[in-house]
Amino acid sequence: MSTLSNEEIEEKLSGLEGWIRADAKTIERNFSFPAFMQGISFVEQTAQHAEEVNHHPHITIDHTSVTIRLSTLDAGGITMKDIDSASQYNRIFDSLS
Repeated sequence: MSTLSNEEIEEKLSGLEGWIRADAKTIERNFSFPAFMQGISFVEQTAQHAEEVNHHPHITIDHTSVTIRLSTLDAGGITMKDIDSASQYNRIFDSLS
């Protein structure tokens, strides 16, 4: 899988609520929850999706805040795998809201 160009990344991110470029090879989003266990539920569903598609994010849990970072390591940057996963994580978040 090939990495996306800067223009492609910016175009894709413009349609993904909350996602930003963390650096040249990574996108991220911070998700906030009213309670700790809601964030944990989100992480569980995120982990299930990651296993299903074999594309695992970096997840940081800080009380009611969960940050997801995505990069396709074997491709060396941001690919459609990252964009597709980000979109799915937004759907999971929206289903919990």
